Amino acid sequence: MPPSPPHEPASELPWKDALHCRPGSRGWCAAEACRLEATAEKPGNVHPRASFPDLDHADLVAAGRAIAPVIDAAPSRSLGKTILAAVTASRGVTRSNANLGIILAIAPLASVPGAEAGRPFRPDDVAAVLGRLTREDAADTWEAIALAAPGGMGQRGRWDLAGPPPDDLLAAMAAAAPHDRIARLWTEGWGPLEDGLASDLLAEVAEGLPLDEAIVRGFLRQLAREPDTLIARRHGPDVAAEVSRGAAEVIGQPGASWRDAAAAFDRSLRHPRRINPGTTADLCAAALYILLRDGRLPTSVTRWTVGAGRSPAVIDFPTTRG
Repeated sequence: MPPSPPHEPASELPWKDALHCRPGSRGWCAAEACRLEATAEKPGNVHPRASFPDLDHADLVAAGRAIAPVIDAAPSRSLGKTILAAVTASRGVTRSNANLGIILAIAPLASVPGAEAGRPFRPDDVAAVLGRLTREDAADTWEAIALAAPGGMGQRGRWDLAGPPPDDLLAAMAAAAPHDRIARLWTEGWGPLEDGLASDLLAEVAEGLPLDEAIVRGFLRQLAREPDTLIARRHGPDVAAEVSRGAAEVIGQPGASWRDAAAAFDRSLRHPRRINPGTTADLCAAALYILLRDGRLPTSVTRWTVGAGRSPAVIDFPTTRG
């Protein structure tokens, strides 16, 4: 599908009015992470200038807004109920699955009691949340996944999404982990995400890049480091590995030439067939959520580049606490 006409990110005042969440709260950080991830022009993904037939930038922003109050209330309900409520809210405002992976990546983090903005991220806290999972959590999460109807999913090992839910949700996630990087978070923990992609994003910001370019480069570094599991499920492991090599080549370009390389890489992922590194985008949103919640994304990051790879202009863009 041809790229949609360019437009600037959504303005700050309507965004804040629509959220009804306190700045810095769990829900606010989740919605802001979704917005920032969706607005950066990452190769192969939906963004303001590129849509899919059943998904566009407005869908992703709306889905982020929809889950905000659910994520805000996460500590007061079971993890399974949070996931199901978030997917239900998201599907109520979109035409297709917009953020199941993001919900599965963020909901356990948001469920940590007392985890407000400015409190350092501690992987052990999330492990405690997962240690309290019940059969009801498994049933609710299974219902949520079926409602979202994610691409490339089906039977994995002993569990079939069309069949009854497992008794042990962590065991089901462990079975899916070799095929799904989000499921692997539930089994290996969020520490590698913190040490990898979240650290990459901070390093790119520290280099003085506009926030959108920092997100794009962090995305490319993660994609180079690990093949995207959505691509592997849809197109096979060889294609996923080839895409990872392409991302590494873009990151390896000297100076500002990486921008033109990123634009060419983006075109190669859209034509002649659509190859979407969707799981890597979900990981980006989760990493942004961690940084926003911990207060580690600098308030001085206010520049947003419009038009990477074609004499980009720089505009002011609202940040987390600006």
